[in-house]
Amino acid sequence: MKRNAISPLKAVGDINRVRILKMLEDRDMCVCEVREVLDISTSTVSQHLSILRDAELIVDTKDGKWVNYQLNRDSEDPLVRSVLALMSNSFEDEETVKEDKKKVKRVDRLKICGV
Repeated sequence: MKRNAISPLKAVGDINRVRILKMLEDRDMCVCEVREVLDISTSTVSQHLSILRDAELIVDTKDGKWVNYQLNRDSEDPLVRSVLALMSNSFEDEETVKEDKKKVKRVDRLKICGV
């Protein structure tokens, strides 16, 4: 089995990465917005985003000075699509996920990223 064939499964083995995927269901976000919601260091957020990107669960796009992260909904990899579908249908009743989604609606990169 190819190493990268299991990386989407390994990537969702961490609660913070699951929380990030759940947040990105609602909208694209930058590092500082994710950091604000998770309340962890920027370097740790960057590491989590890198793992999710390497697993092809998310993609990043440059928008001026911003790097926006979003779910890789257009992936041609059936495992990536399956993992994203599973995440989409899971954890909705978890209190942490509910609180994260409330914060996602309020977080504003213009206020927190030092613009």
